[in-house]
Amino acid sequence: MKNIAILGSTGSIGCNVLEVVRQFPGRFRVVGLAAGNNFTLLRDQLEAFNPQLVSVADERLAGELRSLLAPEWRQRIVAGADGNVRVATLPQADTVVSSIVGAAGLIPTLAAIEAGKHVALANKETLVMAGDLVMAAVRRHKVDLLPIDSEHNAVFQALAAGRREDVDKIILTASGGPFRAFAEKDLWAVTPAQALAHPNWSMGNKISIDSATMMNKGLEVIEARWLFDMPVERIEVLVHPQSIVHSMVEYIDGSVVAQMGVPDMKIPIAYALSYPERLRLTMPRLNLARANDLTFTPPDFKRFPSLTLAYQACRRGGTQPAVLNAANEVAVAAFLEERIRFPEIALVVAETINRQPVQAVVNAATVIDADLSARVQAESVVEALVLKAKQRRGEEAPCPSLPPKCDSFSDISQ
Repeated sequence: MKNIAILGSTGSIGCNVLEVVRQFPGRFRVVGLAAGNNFTLLRDQLEAFNPQLVSVADERLAGELRSLLAPEWRQRIVAGADGNVRVATLPQADTVVSSIVGAAGLIPTLAAIEAGKHVALANKETLVMAGDLVMAAVRRHKVDLLPIDSEHNAVFQALAAGRREDVDKIILTASGGPFRAFAEKDLWAVTPAQALAHPNWSMGNKISIDSATMMNKGLEVIEARWLFDMPVERIEVLVHPQSIVHSMVEYIDGSVVAQMGVPDMKIPIAYALSYPERLRLTMPRLNLARANDLTFTPPDFKRFPSLTLAYQACRRGGTQPAVLNAANEVAVAAFLEERIRFPEIALVVAETINRQPVQAVVNAATVIDADLSARVQAESVVEALVLKAKQRRGEEAPCPSLPPKCDSFSDISQ
């Protein structure tokens, strides 16, 4: 019996993890859950899995939960970032599933590793922000860090076909999102509802927008660089709209080993939880006879500049990937709130990167400081874009206090 703590239990990945647990009640036991604000779903999870500890977003929600549950739950409910760390370091847990979305996943994931827990990683931002620190901690504590992301899980499986020293390159596949066939000019009219409608995968809002901008694939490039100790120059992205081939590894003799399957996150989740075994999942199987054509094309870096920005940040290293990630989180939130337009997500990221110095990553505090500074800077860029939009509509007079680089917006945000 493997004891599991789940960070992000009410998100898309967390819910799929619990579906796998339901299929194999004799293999896995849930001992800890960390959730956000989805109170209704969390209560259902508590009733179904009866964890020893549960963390929620804040103390207000924790108090509400305590008032509604039986008295024995009162000491088992914690809150906030500290609560997430307590779940991640729960003594009874063997494996921690890290699936909190965004930068919030870094500290509890690092805490789990430092506590000697094996980690099934779905939070790519952990390695994007602090890959060197995290992988050093993994080596120091001799724990497993197994990827849940379908692309990295596919690479992990394909690497079993040969020696690491014989790997020529890693090929990450991307669906291309819902706008891969859009003309560049048409992207300016994209709505949040359109961007959230991913053609193949069911994901949370933030990851869906990242997929539409292809920033998600850029973050995965950075994650792969650390997870597989591979120079970024040897990590390639190909657009594969069918989402059947989840990623590939090319060896020096020309062999290309691919992992294939239906686009369902329960497959990589089950493999990460049961490794090195495989579980017989009850779900539809891949029927290649009905798969029709499998196509692969290079990404359009001009229409999707977020991918370029991620490659650049990875090459520059230091705190630059953390700045990239923070700016992107701010920009995605602004787009979902309809404060900026779809192409301006990448613009916010680019402007923020230009204004933030690259620093060496000494410890986690360095990363957190860079993250916070980038968020403040990104929000100022968003506000400048909002003001320019009002000026275009004649709602505001020109304001001389715009950040100094905002004149560059005129070339791109027409």
